[in-house]
Amino acid sequence: MLSRAPSSVGRLCLYRKRIDISTVLVGQQLGIEEVDDGILLVSFMHDDLGYFDLEQKTLQPLDNPFGTRLSPMS
Repeated sequence: MLSRAPSSVGRLCLYRKRIDISTVLVGQQLGIEEVDDGILLVSFMHDDLGYFDLEQKTLQPLDNPFGTRLSPMS
């Protein structure tokens, strides 16, 4: 598993590909693990955020990766 932090514009560069993640996660370490040929699992802390397809350059988010631990904003 790789550990990388997005650049100041929220981008990771892996395998000569630019991956736009989010400016919200700038400076935070993300876990990157190849789970299949060209498919990367992106994690933050202990939560899996989604899968990134290197060929299609798309991020498929998981259903609510934070579960019920976060309270809705009022």
